[in-house]
Formats: sequence, structure tokens, C-alpha cells
Amino acid sequence: MKFYWGPHTCAIGIHVLLEEIGTPYESEKLDVEGGDTHKPPFTTINPKGKVPIIVRDDGSVLTEFSAIALWLARTNPNKGLLPSDPDGEARALEILEYAVGTVHGQGFGRIFKPADFEPPDVVHQSLGLGQSGTKAKGREMVEAGFKILDRQVASGAEGDPMGIADAALFYVERWAPQVDIALPPALAGHLARMKARPAVRRVMTIWGEA
Repeated sequence: MKFYWGPHTCAIGIHVLLEEIGTPYESEKLDVEGGDTHKPPFTTINPKGKVPIIVRDDGSVLTEFSAIALWLARTNPNKGLLPSDPDGEARALEILEYAVGTVHGQGFGRIFKPADFEPPDVVHQSLGLGQSGTKAKGREMVEAGFKILDRQVASGAEGDPMGIADAALFYVERWAPQVDIALPPALAGHLARMKARPAVRRVMTIWGEA
């Protein structure tokens, strides 16, 4: 199995899961900001032009954070990455999907790549709907999303053993200081617990964040 990643991306969450599982894997670091994911040879592997992806032992490619995380959990049931009961599984996936799809995709997406959401033309700028407005909207969405996730974490939805939802929470939580957003108490505590895990420490060392 081979794992592709790049700095400052959500791939760190999948990297943490791989380290938690402990199964041998290869990894390749890509210069995402430099455009490596949008040119060959990577585009021949993943035409979507993004990480994370894994190439499985049979040569098949799996993309998208949620799909990869779920596959890793299902194929390693002894690691406890996903609750075994239907309600627990649904709640874990509820948190994961909200973190990935809304907090990341809609909120942080607007902060990190505002041009993808609002073209920086004169008309939009004159209406206050340019990139600065897009980033502000992104911050609102992230802060609102964190409040929702904070209540779920505080209610005991996530914890030990670590699961796929924790990996998703971890990567959006670690972005908060980069854009000067304060984490609510339960999420701040969750992030601290995650950083204390051996698997997370190993990954952060690899990513140059230790």
C-alpha cells in the first residue's frame, strides 16, 4: 500500500490512521502548493488532482478522506477505528462528514482558496463580495462549525480508542491557530489529547511539525 500526502493538507488525518493501524506502507510527499498534484505523473494516478490517496496492494486507487478512512477502519476491525454498533457508527460518521464536508470543504475552503468560491472581479469587489468577503464568510462557517462539533465532543461522542472521526477532527483543529481562530474548550482538549498520542507524534515529526 502506498500513501500520497502533502504538507498543509487534510492528508495528515489519514497518515495518523495509518500509523495507528501499524501495517507497513510506503509514502510519497508531494509539493501540493507547487502544483505536483495537478501534473503528471500524479494526475495519471488521481485525475482529481488532490491528496490524500492510497494505492492498494492490488493496484487500485482509493481517493477522498472519508472513503479512505472508512476503508481503513473496515479492513482493520481489531483496531477499533469505528464503533461496532449501528448508532455509534452513524454518530462517528456524522462528525467525520461534518468536519470534512462543512468545516473543511465550505469553511476552510473559503479561507484558504477564496478565488474558488468568489471570482475577484470588479463587480463583486464593489459589492463587498470579493475574496475578503469570502474569507470572512469562511471564518463564520468554521467558527459556527466548531461550536457544533464542540458540543458533540463534550458530550462524549469521541475519545479513546481513537477513531476515524478523531482523525478528521484533528486535522481541522490543527488549522485553527493558522488562521487565528480559537478552539472551543472541548475541541482544544481533544487536540491536546491527539497530539499526545504516539502515532500522532510520529506523523507530526514526519510532517516537520513536532
